[in-house]
Amino acid sequence: MRGTARSIAVGEGEVTLESATADVTVRACPNGPVLVRGADAVRDEDGTLHPATRPVVAVCACAKSQRMPWCDGTHKVVRRG
Repeated sequence: MRGTARSIAVGEGEVTLESATADVTVRACPNGPVLVRGADAVRDEDGTLHPATRPVVAVCACAKSQRMPWCDGTHKVVRRG
């Protein structure tokens, strides 16, 4: 089994996507989260590993979520610059 890790910038920080395969796709939603398909886990800046329990997970890009690194919809009420 081959493994892969890929870092992406989200919000004010960075997360690392980890997968047993190289088939991970990332799509940034305008004014919303980063949708990640195929990752087994997301490692935050502190090194904490968060298992991805769904085929597609939404990673917070506004850095205001109460469920970091996951999106909780807070971006919908955050005032934009």
